[in-house]
Amino acid sequence: MAPCGWSLVQVGTDTDHRMVYILQNIAAIFAATTVGLLLGLLAVRISNGLLPSVSALCVVALAEFWMACILAGALILAPPQAPAWVMALATPFIIWIGFIAPVIAVSGAVSELSSRSSLRTSLHWLVVMLAMAATLQTIGLTAPTPA
Repeated sequence: MAPCGWSLVQVGTDTDHRMVYILQNIAAIFAATTVGLLLGLLAVRISNGLLPSVSALCVVALAEFWMACILAGALILAPPQAPAWVMALATPFIIWIGFIAPVIAVSGAVSELSSRSSLRTSLHWLVVMLAMAATLQTIGLTAPTPA
């Protein structure tokens, strides 16, 4: 059993609750996605003033939606012993430092981007994740109930 009491291993049964949290928290997830998109558009307008194409914006929206889904799941599974806002802000930081920052560093190095560009991109995603987590925490998340 997972810490919140629902199973992660019963696939294909009536008690399969692995992804139901997305549907239960869809309003908060859409709100977090919107916050991420707005921060991205603001960053693009500030940096070069050019808005992305509609197709690029669709890809970004889907990616940010999925990021908000994963972040919501991580926040739901966060240890209840810590204060809620500590976990809401620590969780995206841990995900960022463990996954996003290294991937951007490697991609930047392979693409021969400047360190400054990689750092700016990496910090942008930290801000987006923190804002998404704050949005999710403010609206509130509901853990799936056991069957």
